[in-house]
Amino acid sequence: MSEAVSVKVSSRYQIVVPRVAREKLNIQSGDRLLVDVQDGVLVLIPRPQDYVAHMAGLHKEVWASIDTTAYLDEEREAWSDSEGD
Repeated sequence: MSEAVSVKVSSRYQIVVPRVAREKLNIQSGDRLLVDVQDGVLVLIPRPQDYVAHMAGLHKEVWASIDTTAYLDEEREAWSDSEGD
């Protein structure tokens, strides 16, 4: 949606998700949405069917240049050094 669409809040505090948004996000009748407020903005997000699959690979670019084995070894060493504190 390149242009904001106005919706009206009913007397029961309900809104209708505009057709253009439903089509772009493939929202179907009966689907569940997550509701969040971020810096005074209401955000509706389609709820994933499978959270694990949805999160898989998220932010993988953060680890692209890091030797993960060395990183884990350093973290484990830090934990075992702090056990005697």
